[in-house]
Amino acid sequence: MTHEISDGQQLYLNRRKKHRQIVQISRFAIFLSFLFLWEFSANVGLIDSFIFSSPSKVALSCSQMLLDGTLLVHIGVTLYETILSFVLVILVSMISAVILWCSSKIAEIIDPYLVVLNSLPKSALAPLLIVWLGATPTTIIVTGMSVAVFGSILSIYTGFTTVDTEDIKLIYTLRGTKGQALRKVVLPSSVPTIISTMKVNIGLCLVGVIIGEFLAAKRGLGYLIIYSSQVYKMDWLLMSIVLLCIMAIGLYAVIGLFERRYQR
Repeated sequence: MTHEISDGQQLYLNRRKKHRQIVQISRFAIFLSFLFLWEFSANVGLIDSFIFSSPSKVALSCSQMLLDGTLLVHIGVTLYETILSFVLVILVSMISAVILWCSSKIAEIIDPYLVVLNSLPKSALAPLLIVWLGATPTTIIVTGMSVAVFGSILSIYTGFTTVDTEDIKLIYTLRGTKGQALRKVVLPSSVPTIISTMKVNIGLCLVGVIIGEFLAAKRGLGYLIIYSSQVYKMDWLLMSIVLLCIMAIGLYAVIGLFERRYQR
């Protein structure tokens, strides 16, 4: 049985399609206009090309570093550290949230400490971690974790506690255990919260990794930013920032793809 689309429905769909096209074209036009104004200003001397560089110089630096292979090394190091810290944050957060949900007494004791640690500026912890762990990739990964893990625990635990209590009572009424309530009600109901937390954490882990690379790295985009600022290689610095933006968009898109597949 086929469903006929009315004229009103077709008109609405056409308007929605046109709206999406206008939004996409406008975004692309703004981006191109920004690049054109930046390049034009640098070429005619409205801005100092040594300090602000230009899109052509950034693209040239990127191509040169891609050809000699150094750029891929820096990108790979930062991407590896970010993904590893993100995976560890999710694992630690899930385990911690489950423990807190299973024991309300532990949750009541630990809650103020989590709030304080989550509010603490994580950049203040990085020098301390270097003293404790040394200037190693482990320090960078732990720094990336420290930015996201405490807020992630609080978010996931809050999601656990806001699950419909009637469903949990039904499990207990049928003589189910707390573990069964967790597996069959709490965790499935909290999947949207977990995915939302993951979307936030991937960006926070990237921020934490860059902070760690600023202080304790010999490779990575964070190291490249610090090094290029010290030797006044503005082309490299801006290139690294652009690559970080692209990396953040890509990582967020991967989580978004996982979310869409789950919704289907």
